[in-house]
Amino acid sequence: MQATAAGQPLTGGSPLPPGPRTPRLWQSLSYSLRPYATVESARPWGDRYTIDALGTPGKLVVFSDPEGIRDIFGGDGDTLRAGEATGAILGPLVGWHSLLVLDGERHLHERRLMSPPFHGERMHVYGHLMRDIAVRTIARWPVGRPFSIHREMQAITLDVIIRAVFGVDQEALFDGFRAQVERFVAQANGPSAPFIALRPFQIDLGRLSPWGRFVRNRQVIKETVLGEIRRRRADGGSGRTDILSLLLEARDEHGEPMRDDELVDEMFTLLLAGHETTATSLAWVVWHLLNHPEAMARLRQELAEVTGGAAIEAQHLPRLKYLDAVIKESMRLTPVATMVARRLHAPARVGGLDLPAGTSVGANIYMAHRRPDVWPDPERFDPTRFLAARPDPFTYFPFGGGVRRCLGAAMATFEMKTVLPEVLSRVDLRIAPGYRMRPVLRAVTIAPSRGMPVVVERRRDAG
Repeated sequence: MQATAAGQPLTGGSPLPPGPRTPRLWQSLSYSLRPYATVESARPWGDRYTIDALGTPGKLVVFSDPEGIRDIFGGDGDTLRAGEATGAILGPLVGWHSLLVLDGERHLHERRLMSPPFHGERMHVYGHLMRDIAVRTIARWPVGRPFSIHREMQAITLDVIIRAVFGVDQEALFDGFRAQVERFVAQANGPSAPFIALRPFQIDLGRLSPWGRFVRNRQVIKETVLGEIRRRRADGGSGRTDILSLLLEARDEHGEPMRDDELVDEMFTLLLAGHETTATSLAWVVWHLLNHPEAMARLRQELAEVTGGAAIEAQHLPRLKYLDAVIKESMRLTPVATMVARRLHAPARVGGLDLPAGTSVGANIYMAHRRPDVWPDPERFDPTRFLAARPDPFTYFPFGGGVRRCLGAAMATFEMKTVLPEVLSRVDLRIAPGYRMRPVLRAVTIAPSRGMPVVVERRRDAG
């Protein structure tokens, strides 16, 4: 996020609200190093302000008030285009046929094809798989020796993605594909991430250059996924329940299936967006619980009362109200992204401002989640906020909103509600001695620094 001396009107529209005047380069560096604090620093500018955002075309007017956010999420998807706003960053990562970079009718067409496998009730099919993967991973955690909880959550969510989404179940193929994906994700989230996301650096100078390595790593995975797609098309389907197989069977209103290149890009989307964001959200929940032992105790009590000490099952989840509240409160305080953006393809009125085509608008997740008029004592971790009533979708939106709300929200939430009980029932954790957490920006998420090292104090008896 970069700043500009804003406030001047654009032709045919309202004057843009003023914003931070920090030099562009410094603001970019600041956000890279201190993402939450940099967003917080714009608080003096109020509920809406204007910036120049890296990778977002045109001036970006940022809103944190419900009126502006309602207009952003409720606007016509052909006028407020998310793909145009963020495609320059996301397109090279996930592919240009991805749901994340499509707009208008193409986006709606693709979303209709992809929605059925992500309906909440379908997630129950994957519950035992998620739980078994979590149990195997937790069993490897050492006692008394620090390890990265974020990395371990990544291991769980990656295995879930490979088995439940890609449907890779042959162990030899699984191990090879997992190694390919680990290399790809590590580069996308590592120090070279800025050289991948920014067009000026997308020059292939061979495998020693960041973009060259990225292109080659992506191509290896693409060829593996294409091989699986062709094999399953040749098989004519076999009653498989993984998401890739379900998407292969999907047909639009004209009876047409998704093309191979569309399927590949959507698999990359689910890989990066589904794996990394869920793992990061899990790490943040653990961080908050370890810093609030009273919430940990209450959650463990609820789990014992609802499950009776047995393994978590899908039928338990509706009764785990406090678990749901803990996850929601963690995502309120530490969302994995600070904003969602749209670009105006035509003039529109947003938050009472008449904005011309070419302007971008952003819904500020981080600041909307900290409005004291909505969230009393907003910096306090208090899951009970979510026990009394459902949150307003224009003041709480960790998964975005409107027609662009995250398609995998139900799966991510279901996975968190499956994995966390296994962690709490099997180990006692504490934060590693000397660790001082700071939020850090990765390629697609904001995560605890250094992977958040923790220590297993003891193992619990678990069913």
